[in-house]
Amino acid sequence: MTASPGGDHDHRSFVVDHRPRREETIMISTLTDTTSSAISAALLETRRAAGSPAMGMVLTLIIACDESDSDEALAAASEAAREHPSRILVSISVRGRANRLDAEVSIGEGQPGEIVVLRLHGPMAHYPASVVRPLLLPDSPVVVWWPGRAPLNIAEDELGQLANRRITDSSASRRPVEFLRDRAENYAPGDTDLSWTRITLWRSLLAAALDQYPAKITAAVIEAEKANAPSHLLAAWLGARLGIEVVRRPSKGPGITGARLTTAAGDVAITRPDGALASYTVPGQPLRRVALKRRNLADLMSEELRRMDPDDIYHQTIDALLAGRVAASNAPKAKQTAAKKTAVKKAPAKKTATKKAPAKKTATKKTAAKKTAARKTAAKKTARSAR
Repeated sequence: MTASPGGDHDHRSFVVDHRPRREETIMISTLTDTTSSAISAALLETRRAAGSPAMGMVLTLIIACDESDSDEALAAASEAAREHPSRILVSISVRGRANRLDAEVSIGEGQPGEIVVLRLHGPMAHYPASVVRPLLLPDSPVVVWWPGRAPLNIAEDELGQLANRRITDSSASRRPVEFLRDRAENYAPGDTDLSWTRITLWRSLLAAALDQYPAKITAAVIEAEKANAPSHLLAAWLGARLGIEVVRRPSKGPGITGARLTTAAGDVAITRPDGALASYTVPGQPLRRVALKRRNLADLMSEELRRMDPDDIYHQTIDALLAGRVAASNAPKAKQTAAKKTAVKKAPAKKTATKKAPAKKTATKKTAAKKTAARKTAAKKTARSAR
């Protein structure tokens, strides 16, 4: 069925298609070279055609991504929307010279909430907020998620300014630790990262272990893959909470494979070599098995969408991570400064040695002058004797 969304649009089309998804009928509307107002009209028309109610959605989730990240992110957001019915707006930047907006609206009884996939072509990709703003649900929270690349300062980004919560994923970065440090340097209340969400179960187990066995921790070790961002956050969290230095040791993975806290009576240890089942040991008690499965994106997003308030513990943790980096980066500079001071102190010694050299020459000249004077005196005496 083809219909007009209202008004005369020479280059726009509105197509309602019936496609079975998960044994349910989903109404999909495709719009080409369109506008935000036409997309709003399509949402209303498609909702009516599908017989889907407009109420029941609790937030707007904006996914800012490239085409390569869109499928996985949309699948995860759709699963998370079963717990948090949402209007999902996927903003995809498309390279090119053409300045055009294409959209696909998806609504149905078997689908939680509403999905609008926006493809912003050319220069329009630099101004996504102007397209997204008219499509936000009124009087409800807004969450922005960058599943791949993210702006340096997400709170100052034009999409970030629309949001109550801003979610990034350092694990998707080629340099995850540097990515987390950028987050720390540009943190604003409402920011969070999925690498932090990945260690929720680890933090819960370690906190429970210390509640069960309250002893003084003298050392801590985290074992994980070399470039694993969650392990850096876990180490920073432990260090900030316990006030000790936490050592990271590389392992073959997957992800974090172990956490060990040293006490006078023995180690509190959690080891997970297979990414699913962990061994949990406390001094004086038998070994126990604990489910500690690596969670997928949908589970992580479901957890993050449960809170709209700032995460102060995350803020303290990335601050601790940044502080550790600053101390390490300042160490070589301190050595260089000390070396320069030593060189400055040694420099005058050479000058002093240089200045002493003329003293020897002066002494030599004085000695020669005395000898000459002695010779003259002797010559005078001889002359007198001759007379």
